[in-house]
Amino acid sequence: MSGPRPARFLALGDSYTIGESVAESERWPVLLAARIRAHGVAIAEPEIIARTGWTTDELADGIREASPRGPYALVTLLIGVNDQYRELVIESYALGFAALLNQAIGFAGGDAARVVVLSIPDWGVTPFAAGRDRARIASELDAFNRVNAEAARLAGARCVDVTGCSRKAARDSSLIAPDGLHPSGRMYGAWADLALPAALEALGDAVR
Repeated sequence: MSGPRPARFLALGDSYTIGESVAESERWPVLLAARIRAHGVAIAEPEIIARTGWTTDELADGIREASPRGPYALVTLLIGVNDQYRELVIESYALGFAALLNQAIGFAGGDAARVVVLSIPDWGVTPFAAGRDRARIASELDAFNRVNAEAARLAGARCVDVTGCSRKAARDSSLIAPDGLHPSGRMYGAWADLALPAALEALGDAVR
């Protein structure tokens, strides 16, 4: 007799979600799924809709093209770094993020508690940002993260802060990929650890 069908997992985002500069096995959604399985929960490999360089608008376009079909037991959303990098106004980000969050909730069968929002990491601590105004980058990303955290709170989605963890890369080069910008597999593992409690809670009955 076969066991229960594995829970479906959809991960939405940009280079951080697709794992630019690391192996597929080191992507944080893949690591998160492995950690969930280690807790005895059957979950499928994540379906990832993400691409390096994507803004909120481009992720929306990517979702339309991919046409994912819910419901998913777990949906994650991490987006916004490229909106900030391209100096798009925060009001535009707020609108784009809200629309994506609503889509994520729809993919989760209308259950916002099955959606986990990750904060935007701080690329200003990386070697790529040398010569740039790191304090301004940090301040702007903090503002963007207040927007996505508040939207998640109001919608009833779960929030995970990986920004503080990302800033440890300022003192630890092993947390940065060889390209000098993106996280290493070690950093992604830390994000998976941070996201695990929220993901297990989001999966709800699948854990029990």
